[in-house]
Amino acid sequence: MDFPSELIFFLRKAERVSVLTGAGASQESGLRTFRDAQSGLWAQYRPEDLASPEAFARDPKLVWDWYAFRREAVKAVRPNPGHYALVEMEKKIPEFTLITQNVDGLHLLAGSRNVLELHGNILRVRCSECGTFTETWGSDLESVPRCETCNGLLRPDVVWFGESLPRAELESAVIASRKSQVFFSIGTSGVVQPAAALAHAAHNNGSVVVEINAEPTPLTPKVDFAFHGRSGEILPELVKAVWE
Repeated sequence: MDFPSELIFFLRKAERVSVLTGAGASQESGLRTFRDAQSGLWAQYRPEDLASPEAFARDPKLVWDWYAFRREAVKAVRPNPGHYALVEMEKKIPEFTLITQNVDGLHLLAGSRNVLELHGNILRVRCSECGTFTETWGSDLESVPRCETCNGLLRPDVVWFGESLPRAELESAVIASRKSQVFFSIGTSGVVQPAAALAHAAHNNGSVVVEINAEPTPLTPKVDFAFHGRSGEILPELVKAVWE
């Protein structure tokens, strides 16, 4: 694949690069996106009706079971070449920040180090009352596990509808985007706020903005470089063109 010489030049001299990834990056690993139609037992539910504090309060067991099902789906997939290409890019850039809207932990599994998980991580669990994190919980399938600290119900460490994004991660993402010399928007529609504003924050501060997505988005007309296709194919080729 031929890349513009200007982009290769910018990346070779860049010292601060930020990357935002969305559902498209994980979809290439075989993961269904959040809004894909449910299957089997869960076909009767809309994801929006299960991913909220109100749903958990109304029927915590139903919500816990749905996330247990999703957690097993995540464990069954592996990072794709796009994930690994970002790991290689991080090794070349002095200040590299990977901001993700995905909750599957695939970037961490691939080996990325400086990762900001804006929407949490489905593989982590915390107490719905005191916020204590735990890596282990009971195997009783008949009830929702409880916190060993306060006996509150455990819940997935993800951001639900109606909840705010983790403040520290969001602030760090905004700072990194504003400081970046090159900003990538990968596998994301560019419309879900506040993450969608990061590309604009980068652009307004002089960053070169690059979009890699399966199809054009509302962000496309505003970026400096746009590549439409699979990030798992485009990113490895880009890393090779720049650094090999």
